[in-house]
Amino acid sequence: MDAQKKSELVKGAVITGVINAVINGGIQYFFLKDKDIIPISVDSITNNEQTVLGTAVMLAITLSMILTLVAYFGIKEAKAPFFPTTLWLTIKHGFFTFGVLTSLAVLWQKYVGTVEVSLVSALIIIGVIAGIVSGIVNYLTLKESVIAEEIKD
Repeated sequence: MDAQKKSELVKGAVITGVINAVINGGIQYFFLKDKDIIPISVDSITNNEQTVLGTAVMLAITLSMILTLVAYFGIKEAKAPFFPTTLWLTIKHGFFTFGVLTSLAVLWQKYVGTVEVSLVSALIIIGVIAGIVSGIVNYLTLKESVIAEEIKD
């Protein structure tokens, strides 16, 4: 893949990330608006309390899998076959996102502990996580799915 194509993919991924950060941060407002303060994480595997990272993990997993499919079906040029390439990417992105965010949440809890933040701060954190995940997933999906010109010849 040439430098210009990579630059276009990165630019598109950044735009996708910013848009998804704003949209998903806004959507989460309606789910969390009754909370004044929200813990980033709590010291328990199971709990009945909503946490910032718990919300972000579930959002990021679904977002990564949905955006993989959306990015693939949005490709207008020659692309890899859906099965097995994109199906595998969808599953891989879901598991990768789960593993990374869950690991980061566990490390946060171990080294920082339970920290409570305001609703606005929680929405910003969730939005940033959604933006990063969607930008990376968009880039990786397009990078893996678009068939380069030199390969088609």
